[in-house]
Amino acid sequence: MGTHVIKMPDIGEGIAEVELVKWYVQVGETVSEDQTLADVMTDKAMVEIPSPVAGTVLALGGTPGQVMAVGSELIRLEVAGAGNAKASEPAPGVAQRTEPPAAAEPVKAVAAPPAPAAPARPVASPAPTPSVRREPGEKPLASPAVRQRARELGIELQFVTGSGPIGQIRHEDLDAYLSRGQSGMPRASGYAARHDEQAIPVIGLRRKIAQKMAEAKRRIPHFSYVEEIDVTDLEALRAHLNAKHSQQRGKLTLLPLLIRALVVALREHPQLNARYDDEAEVVTRYGAVHVGVATQSDNGLMVPVLRHAESRDLWGNSAEIARLAEAARSGKAQRDELSGSTITLSSLGALGGIVSTPVINAPEVAIVGVNRMVERPVVINGQIVVRKMMNLSSSFDHRVVDGMDAAAFIQTVRGLLEHPASLFLE
Repeated sequence: MGTHVIKMPDIGEGIAEVELVKWYVQVGETVSEDQTLADVMTDKAMVEIPSPVAGTVLALGGTPGQVMAVGSELIRLEVAGAGNAKASEPAPGVAQRTEPPAAAEPVKAVAAPPAPAAPARPVASPAPTPSVRREPGEKPLASPAVRQRARELGIELQFVTGSGPIGQIRHEDLDAYLSRGQSGMPRASGYAARHDEQAIPVIGLRRKIAQKMAEAKRRIPHFSYVEEIDVTDLEALRAHLNAKHSQQRGKLTLLPLLIRALVVALREHPQLNARYDDEAEVVTRYGAVHVGVATQSDNGLMVPVLRHAESRDLWGNSAEIARLAEAARSGKAQRDELSGSTITLSSLGALGGIVSTPVINAPEVAIVGVNRMVERPVVINGQIVVRKMMNLSSSFDHRVVDGMDAAAFIQTVRGLLEHPASLFLE
């Protein structure tokens, strides 16, 4: 047997370091060739690191949240054959296997010794010592059904030993935990006092989001402009198109129509379809409309880019939006699909509220936020009628966009949406 060291690969684009986000393997586990070992985060995207060889994990080279240099040791494996490193070389990893794992020995929960000076998890009343301890921020593996039942029973999964093949907690583990009288939390009740806390490390995509939002607010003097729009006729057109073409072309949401309005309006207001390099003090205006579509994923907010929105019809943009959103939510979006936008559209759908103040997706100079659509009484020609109304809440970079220009742009968008036939005039 030999030792094989896998180093942090050069992911390209001149990246010198990446952030280790997640391990898929642990010390002592057997891995196969091409099996995913870890997720790492670059400035632009999440990247999976596969194993080039099969073997057993001897040591891990870092912890989630740690920034690692390209070329540093990522993981050390015991492999058949000579390997590429001497087994006696010390591994810089934070976790190492010091002895072979016990064969066919069932995992048993071991009660931790009392530690009165370290109240790691306050409880409402004294309770027996937990049966297992996990590293801070380590999320117990369990299915949604098990998590729901644990909440109902008042059990903190952090202290339950999992008997599944990869340590996941099962229903029988909850039963065993209860039978030992080790539920350290009060039973679920709408009026029960709670004292539990959970420390969640800000790492990976969430860290990148935090850094980018802070940088955008620090460097860009935002100003916002809100306008209400009567979208009754637009919704009627959308319903008509779906009734007639959805079977052959797919169903349209409001987004492709909004993007079409941006494309047409930007012909008249090209200064809004731009990116500002504030270090070089250069504004670059673009003929192509690359729309960033803010998308919520399990890991956080991502902005996949709908490239050349001006070159597709409604259904073409609709299909591309759906593809990009699925890629972003599943974590499979490529780096070039998450960069290069010239203007961003942000929508929270039914949760959109009445008004919002979206943060500019730097280095762009404008972002258009879509609020929810509601039916409201509106006065038209002296008569009160019910219309479908929707607000656009947009933010602009006041260093290079004047208030008059921003207002004129949004008023152009408003005119297009309120008279949807004008969206298709050439």
